[in-house]
Amino acid sequence: MLLFLVKRLVTMLVTAICLTIVVFALTNLPPNLEKIAKSEIGTRISDAEVTSWLDKNGFGAPLLVRYGEWLGLLPGWTRTDENGVVYGRCIREGEDPATAPIRCGVLQGEWGYSRVFRQEVADVIARGLGLTGKLMFWVLLVMVPGALLTGVLAGMREGSRTDRALSTASIVATATPEYVSGVVFIAVFTSSAVGLKWFNGSATSAMDDATLVNFTLPVLTVALYAMGYVARMTRASMAEVMTAQYIRTARLKGVSFPKIVLRHALRNALIAPFTVIMLQIPWLLNGVVIVETLFNYKGFGWTLVQAAGNNDIDLLLGVSVVSVIVVLLTQLISDVGYVFLNPRIRLA
Repeated sequence: MLLFLVKRLVTMLVTAICLTIVVFALTNLPPNLEKIAKSEIGTRISDAEVTSWLDKNGFGAPLLVRYGEWLGLLPGWTRTDENGVVYGRCIREGEDPATAPIRCGVLQGEWGYSRVFRQEVADVIARGLGLTGKLMFWVLLVMVPGALLTGVLAGMREGSRTDRALSTASIVATATPEYVSGVVFIAVFTSSAVGLKWFNGSATSAMDDATLVNFTLPVLTVALYAMGYVARMTRASMAEVMTAQYIRTARLKGVSFPKIVLRHALRNALIAPFTVIMLQIPWLLNGVVIVETLFNYKGFGWTLVQAAGNNDIDLLLGVSVVSVIVVLLTQLISDVGYVFLNPRIRLA
């Protein structure tokens, strides 16, 4: 197990470096840098002025050099203005250049400065992660038990009326995008025309104080879509296990059907759904963009939209790094959990 973890961690590190290089290169394309220059000093500037501003602000160096500075492996750039004042990547406003750190990248905990929010990138991401984490917690609390129960009930007796009804409901839930179900929920449960003004159509107030009224609709919108997919995977896994030889042997021995399901079939049937549920977490982190925008909930997905729409390079890079880390960690947890759930893999 230790060797397996070491190999996985090395693979995760290499993957993270490769992905961050790709994201850094895409976000630092010349057109994007030109937009930043024009947004800072004006749109009616010449190409020479754009080049001069980019060079003065550290964007004129080669791509790999700037990546090393952003990562914190190389010393940050420094410049001297016409008044003899030294400034640079690692020199904060009003700070003595002699006492400033040499390196100030991601490895040193410096994620950069958001040009849109006018805050440190780390603070913006932490706030967005906290809000989306709260949303994800309630979504998983609703989705996981509901999906597993639906899938197990459908897969216990394949082809029965219960199976057909629950499978149809799961397919409908999966086939309905969040922007459709969200709009339907808002129209039905918040409209005075329908008369069911049970919930709020906006989740802005839920950022500070989440209640049943202001947080139910965004949670249900995300949970129902994911629940259908997980339920279908659970149903397929349960139906396969129920036809296994050891299940038939247990039936021939006279073991009761509930005991067969709970003691013999359930654990093996949950191996595939466990992997699927773990892989839903990265999707929940970045896939709630539509829901957070629809319900005006300013979480991690909303932050990603703002960073991409406003060409906020440092914030976009920070969001991408966090997303990569979450994906890799959930895959590692999924692999480790799969080993513990499946004795054959553990013994091998």
